[in-house]
Amino acid sequence: MIGMKPANSCNSRMSGLTNSNIVIGRKPMSSLNSTGRVSSCFSSQNSNRCFARMSSRLISSDGIGRRCSRNISSSASSTGGATVERPVSPSLDKPLYIGLDVGTQGVKALCYNTDTKEIVGRGAASFGLLPTNIKGRAEQHPSSWIEGCAEATQKAIEGLDPEARARIRGVGVSGQQHGMVVLDSNKQVLRPAKLWCDVEAADEAAELSRAHGRMIVPSFTGGKLLWLKRHEPDVFAKVRHVMLPHDYVNFWLTGRIVAEAGDASGTTYYDMYNKKWDPAAMELIDEKLHQWVPELIGSNDIVGTLTPEASSALGLPQDAVVSSGSGDNAMSALGVGCVDPGQMMLSLGTSGTLFAVTEIPLMDPSGAVCPFADATGKGLPLMCTLNCTMPPQEIASSFGMTHPQLTELAQQPENAQPGCGGVHFLPYLVGERTPNWPRATGALLGLTPGVLSRPGLLYRAALEGASFSLLAGLHRMMQLGREHGTPDHALLSPSELRLVGGGARNPLWYAC
Repeated sequence: MIGMKPANSCNSRMSGLTNSNIVIGRKPMSSLNSTGRVSSCFSSQNSNRCFARMSSRLISSDGIGRRCSRNISSSASSTGGATVERPVSPSLDKPLYIGLDVGTQGVKALCYNTDTKEIVGRGAASFGLLPTNIKGRAEQHPSSWIEGCAEATQKAIEGLDPEARARIRGVGVSGQQHGMVVLDSNKQVLRPAKLWCDVEAADEAAELSRAHGRMIVPSFTGGKLLWLKRHEPDVFAKVRHVMLPHDYVNFWLTGRIVAEAGDASGTTYYDMYNKKWDPAAMELIDEKLHQWVPELIGSNDIVGTLTPEASSALGLPQDAVVSSGSGDNAMSALGVGCVDPGQMMLSLGTSGTLFAVTEIPLMDPSGAVCPFADATGKGLPLMCTLNCTMPPQEIASSFGMTHPQLTELAQQPENAQPGCGGVHFLPYLVGERTPNWPRATGALLGLTPGVLSRPGLLYRAALEGASFSLLAGLHRMMQLGREHGTPDHALLSPSELRLVGGGARNPLWYAC
């Protein structure tokens, strides 16, 4: 079972990664392209690679990829290791590209010169979940993504003169995965999107699990559609198009409804082995679903050019093309260079995700490791926890302190012992996906007098709770590799762990 392992030794090495390198941030862009130049990223071969590189620069906020040894405290300051990367003037005759990362908490935009490998502008826009008192519900209206894309892009290009803006050749989108977006016959949004962290469809996911013969978690799109059919039949009767968040943004940008393997693999009704929609899996949800899913395109295909509306809202040339893009995990894997056997990537964000690239898809009957595809169609076995940076944020909010302040307190001798003196933070604040406990709640165990007045100790306990959930996932992933006998041994003997996300800036995360 994937769950909490007692935090008796936070300083011990991850099993199987004892001699590994740990890479904090992102791999330098110049080292990602085996073919050399990337200026032809829209020539049909490199579109997703181009935007994955940009997406990888967006995932965490420190702006610079660093290859580090285990002793990496010198790479990050006590304030979290953030490095400010100032915009530079773009070369006068070089093409520019826009990367958009549409996440749960907002949109980040980056303007990038692929020839000179210069970041020439950044922008961001924030939004949150729709208010609700319903347990397990997490929704956003797709209009917030569009507004966020416009605001973030405008900020990213506000320092460019008209000539430089005219040289923007394309846009690529990395989007939060699994979200259910439903449109009517007029291609109008019918209801707010149910997000990856929405677990209302727990019963429907259990039903699909029995039908598929493997565990399907409530995060996946298929269960959400079945939930909609059962709980909002009037809305479901009007559905004519079903898509994922990044598909919807691409639709708004171009007017074309399409999907690709990386994001589609997180729906429950995509056939990983044959790389097409799965009619039998769709039939389990509704007999008409096959009419509503998007056309599948390749990872190197172009979706189209900007519509006049999108061009005006973003402030970009109308002839700028839009790449296929992908889900955020697939794009971040490609962007940080997680493409070779033995490499793994760990993202420390709102959710915690751990994955590796394999030549063939891997199916885990327990559902702990999800059988995803990467942005090129290869296997991307992935485990995800819903509660990663949320538990330490709860401590920060409760005490009204910043993460750097709490990190400093957690490093003081009285708080720095692994295991936190027997205080354990079970991190399941919003239920959990791995293990599949959608109705679980968090808990603090091992309380003794005075513990609740020690914010540094509680902060470390929150980090340990999230970390050991991820470690249990790593153990299951390696076990799966042994069971399948993966030919590239990527899961059997991982040699490198690439660390990204906001949590990657905190030295306590990689000191564990």
